[in-house]
Amino acid sequence: MRLHADLSLPAIVDGGALEWVRSPVAGVERRMLERDGDEVARATSLVRYAPGSAFSAHVHGAGEEFLVLDGVFSDETGDFPAGFYVRNPPGSRHAPASAPGAVIFVKLRQMPPEETLAPRVCTRDPALWTSAGPGVEQALLFEAPWEHVAMLRLAHGHRTIRETWPGGVEWFVVEGSIEVDGVVHRTGTWMRFPPGATVQIRTPDHALLYRKSGHLARGTRPATA
Repeated sequence: MRLHADLSLPAIVDGGALEWVRSPVAGVERRMLERDGDEVARATSLVRYAPGSAFSAHVHGAGEEFLVLDGVFSDETGDFPAGFYVRNPPGSRHAPASAPGAVIFVKLRQMPPEETLAPRVCTRDPALWTSAGPGVEQALLFEAPWEHVAMLRLAHGHRTIRETWPGGVEWFVVEGSIEVDGVVHRTGTWMRFPPGATVQIRTPDHALLYRKSGHLARGTRPATA
């Protein structure tokens, strides 16, 4: 399957408007935002675990990162309620499950082989947040030579300057809404802009955003096990 797979093109998907699609495991459903491959794929998705569901143990050949949006996600390393950001490096193995149910925003097979860290970050920790200018707070989640990942809080009426992203950028709207180049995007919207893109954001209400930047300069990687 190829869905918004060309990283040289922008992509914007309202995840809240998509139907939930059953995965190969009972009780686990997906909304596919981008995908390059079949069950082993470079992918960005929303994944929903029904209460008491579990996914079979598996290895992440090119890594995994996810943000828990609702409920509690669990594996051998702990229980992660809404607001947790988790990275599992290439070659890591786990058996995910959820007792009360969970929804996560997840990115698969998008890490370089040199990544080895496995951070677990509670984005609701007040100590994590710092001012990044008028009307903006930032929580750094991960930083390496190949990418930068952060959460952003944008106040009502905030407007960014028109920024150019040499290594590309992605945003996911966790709460609220943002206006990008004159178009308003609601909670659940994922957007990707390729290297060199110039984008301006305004906040008509307020917004909590996931932002990942710099990584698209690496280009695609084979979706193999």
